[in-house]
Amino acid sequence: MATAIRLRRLGAIAATSGAVYYTLLGNTSISSSDRGGGGSVLTAIKQKIADPFAVVPSRDVQESALMGSSSANPLDILVVGGGATGCGVALDATTRGLRVGLVEREDFSSGTSSRSTKLIHGGVRYLEKAVFNLDYGQLKLVFHALEERKQVIDNAPHLCHALPCMTPCFDWFEAIYYWIGLKMYDLVAGRQLLHLSRYYSAQESVELFPTLARNGKNKTLKGTVVYYDGQMNDSRLNVAIACTAALAGAAVLNHAEVISLLKDEVSGRIIGARIRNNISGKEFDTYAKVVVNAAGPFCDSVRKLADKDAKLMICPSSGVHVVLPDYYSPEGMGLIVPKTKDGRVVFMLPWLGRTVAGTTDSNTKITMLPEPHEDEIEFILDAISDYLNVKVRRTDVLSAWSGIRPLAMDPAAKNTESISRDHVVCEDFPGLVTITGGKWTTYRSMAEDAVDAAMKSGKLSPANKCSTYNLQLIGADGWDPASFTVLAQQYVRMKRSYGGKVVPGVMDTATAKHLSHAYGTFAERVAVIAQNENLGKRLAHGYPFLEAEVAYCARNEYCESTVDFIARRSRLAFLDTDAAGRAMPRIIQILAAEHNWDKSRQKEELQKAKEFLETFKSSRNAQFHDGKHN
Repeated sequence: MATAIRLRRLGAIAATSGAVYYTLLGNTSISSSDRGGGGSVLTAIKQKIADPFAVVPSRDVQESALMGSSSANPLDILVVGGGATGCGVALDATTRGLRVGLVEREDFSSGTSSRSTKLIHGGVRYLEKAVFNLDYGQLKLVFHALEERKQVIDNAPHLCHALPCMTPCFDWFEAIYYWIGLKMYDLVAGRQLLHLSRYYSAQESVELFPTLARNGKNKTLKGTVVYYDGQMNDSRLNVAIACTAALAGAAVLNHAEVISLLKDEVSGRIIGARIRNNISGKEFDTYAKVVVNAAGPFCDSVRKLADKDAKLMICPSSGVHVVLPDYYSPEGMGLIVPKTKDGRVVFMLPWLGRTVAGTTDSNTKITMLPEPHEDEIEFILDAISDYLNVKVRRTDVLSAWSGIRPLAMDPAAKNTESISRDHVVCEDFPGLVTITGGKWTTYRSMAEDAVDAAMKSGKLSPANKCSTYNLQLIGADGWDPASFTVLAQQYVRMKRSYGGKVVPGVMDTATAKHLSHAYGTFAERVAVIAQNENLGKRLAHGYPFLEAEVAYCARNEYCESTVDFIARRSRLAFLDTDAAGRAMPRIIQILAAEHNWDKSRQKEELQKAKEFLETFKSSRNAQFHDGKHN
């Protein structure tokens, strides 16, 4: 019986392959000439974004721009939410020539957008569903995601790259099944293909992935199939989108919360928002022709400001990830566990010198600081242990975090079957356009859809069409993988020793590569600070993050708090919770000098950062001591 089912599956794949091929023939990619219009305004914006000496407007300037709007002279669009989608909306709208503002209650990428699997993927599982359910809608999702995947990488090559992912096969049917499926994935990618997938024998596989078990699930490894998806530094990509929008002319302001929506007394239309600066406590009104709600898991909270009886559209799901030492996976090769106990795929990927593993998928409550449960951490460790020859230990977990996926349901739908991992755009209150759901890979096209809806709602007249398809983000123009050599050859790291003496340090390869990938062509500006301001010391042993980055991010990336830096400008909290804790005093010291914090504020920052790190469950603050993985 099982053999018959397997043969039917292979038959379905073979039959669908032909359909995919013919679909591809008629599905040419959208050319750059079809994406956006020209114009002197857009040309000037692109030049400013590409300028290596460009400086984003100060926080005070951005706040003044938001306060300067009025009912008689409103912004075109006010975006609520500074995640990937919200910042994408701001960038899209401002490059169309519209007047745009954006506010974010916490920090850019402080929610779901910084807690992803770090993959820019086309949706292999959607393709599987498309084949077995003969669902053309799912196939279209894969086409779209693969096109966007390539564009995300091209628009920020310093922050994104192609990553090979290995799928182990413990019987020959699995090898054939995954090989055919992933060849279809290559075929669907077409001109957006990153690299061809291929089969490796068992011996070749363990040479590429030394910790891969030759025996797992009581079976012997027959071989592996390796395919390519994209990988990113998610929160730094999000910050780059925000800063690119700021350079393009959008007034973006983090740590600014919408506390109420402004309504026209006659028509009842939303015409703006009451905003509180959560740093200064100051409140002000910002008027806009359209408000775009891109608050992710919190979009229902914004909708309830318009109508307290608004029907909920978010079904929150918890995704947990753990970070393990680098020896769990080789540099430059990921591992996919295709079938776990709950039917999900679990990834184990090299990321910023460590290994990230996840994810789970379970119901959760919406909260500002979600925490991973111990059983979810155990589930991930269990899932990867069958595939590795290294002992998987709870004590090896350097950091563990939870993110909330905003699975969306159209509020106009009649039943819950419309819950989808695709995005939803709706305007269920006049003047308030909501965009939610979707995934990181398609953030740019999600933003495009939201701006299109906002233009229709507000009868806006942009100077040009959507121009973000081929728009490189800050730090991308002129960058190439060898750019780090300039840093290594031309700069030194001046640093103060414990005795207060200034001593030179080598701009070593690891540090130079880190700066180049984190800041792109702006990396030299960080290196100048490290050299000229004696801020060349590393913040944490074993990690390439420099003191100079704290100062740079405070001046150029709207880094306003200690948590902003340890979680989102650098990724130290996500990589190693204990190392982040040890680095905090020095980070606070530098930020205090940049932002003129008094002793009281410094003490408050330390307390808030400690509370934040408590939600990252490393081995030190595990909720219980288990025996299984010890």
